[in-house]
Amino acid sequence: MPYDQTLDLSSFKEVIDFQNTRISVGVYSYNGAPKKLQVTRENQIDGQWSFTKLGRMSKEEAQGVVPIMIKAIEAM
Repeated sequence: MPYDQTLDLSSFKEVIDFQNTRISVGVYSYNGAPKKLQVTRENQIDGQWSFTKLGRMSKEEAQGVVPIMIKAIEAM
C-alpha cells in the first residue's frame, strides 16, 4: 500500500529557524497508529526550502529543539 498523505494526521508541529536552516518537530499518527515524534531539517537553497537528512545538530540547534521536543512529548 503506497503512502497516503490524507491518512497522516498531525497533532503537534513547531518549527524553529536557524540562519539558512530550519528544524521541525512534530507528532504524527498514520492511519490510526500510535503517535510518533518526527524531527526534520530543511535547508534554504536559492530562496527555496529543501528537505535534507537531519543527522547532527549544533549545540545551538539542540538547545532550541529540546524544549520543543518536550512540548511535543506532552502532546503525545
